[in-house]
Amino acid sequence: MSVLSGKNIILGVTAGIAAYKSAFLTRLLIKKGANVKVVMTPASKEFVTPLTLSTLSKNEVYSSFTIEDDDNAQWNNHVDIAQWGDLFIIAPATANTMSKMVSGTCDNLLLAVYLSAKCPVYYAPAMDLDMYKHPSTKDTFKKLNDFGNFQIPAEVGELASGLSGMGRMAEPQNIVSFVEKNILDQLPLKNKCILITAGPTYESIDPVRFIGNHSSGKMGYALAEAAASLGAQVKLISGPVSIKTNNEAIQVIHVSTAEEMYKASHEFFNNCDIAILSAAVADFTPKTVASQKIKKGKDCLTLELTKTKDILTSLSKIKKRQFLVGFALETQNELENAKTKLKKKNLDLIVLNSLNDQGAGFKINTNKITLISKDNKIIPYEVKSKKEVAFDILKYIIREIHV
Repeated sequence: MSVLSGKNIILGVTAGIAAYKSAFLTRLLIKKGANVKVVMTPASKEFVTPLTLSTLSKNEVYSSFTIEDDDNAQWNNHVDIAQWGDLFIIAPATANTMSKMVSGTCDNLLLAVYLSAKCPVYYAPAMDLDMYKHPSTKDTFKKLNDFGNFQIPAEVGELASGLSGMGRMAEPQNIVSFVEKNILDQLPLKNKCILITAGPTYESIDPVRFIGNHSSGKMGYALAEAAASLGAQVKLISGPVSIKTNNEAIQVIHVSTAEEMYKASHEFFNNCDIAILSAAVADFTPKTVASQKIKKGKDCLTLELTKTKDILTSLSKIKKRQFLVGFALETQNELENAKTKLKKKNLDLIVLNSLNDQGAGFKINTNKITLISKDNKIIPYEVKSKKEVAFDILKYIIREIHV
């Protein structure tokens, strides 16, 4: 999954021959999972039609401050458009538009959106060789960059004039790659490896039955997705769940039993920077597993259970630089039990869930947590979606490890 997935992207199109490439760029952004709204300068419609870009973006295309119809005029609110965007890409960016961006000239909707934008702005210059080399253009680049905009470098190639040289707008795929890399480079967990465990474990009784629990894995998978969106490479050790992820930054290691999760956790722990063990691992497993299905011949069935290996404790004994996080699901004496677990297992942080709290627990999409730090600092949170909870946990960890 691209870092652009789910992002709201404003695509600005100005009046250069390279505007035809904006159709390909729109298509690529949509394929990356982004939401795209196109804002065109009036003159750019001579190079590519709003219908084309509207069809590809699946959104209305904006090119003027008002929309005239038979009954009344509607206003295209440039502030609303600007605030909608998570990022703004202007491609092609002509010399004319860039000079106006520098001077603050606001004579069309695109420039009004630009001047109102608080999100990161990327611009892809497109012009002829001599225009590109002109001192005024170089001065424009410097000022735009000083404003905090990100320049997507022009490429060398054949130009509309018939000349060949610098000034050709970057190819759409290169624009997308530039933006993705730029976003990744600024993410707080870039170059960090995070180990996450999720879901239940199943301890076999016979070839048909098992001992398990109600964990759905939703919290662990939310943590994995959130960590990946913050730039981390994630090793997700997952018990049997119905959830899937297509995120390229998440490697899923499927396991079934507590023993398999123990082995996988130890395999990947040494090379990780952060380990968050949110899985609901079975505390006991049958001492023997029947080779055939146990028949219902008796009124009672006695199973002899043995303790499973404690993954958290075993990892805490070998941890070096890793930030180790555990979960505590409690039904009584919640804080005391969580604090005991935190200290006993030498954790850096423990996430407390209480089944007594409405909105917390298995199989639902919300959670209510309390974070307890190594120095017993207690941070309670309100009920939130598990996605929001995941970000709360990771934001706390990021502050603690001083990323």
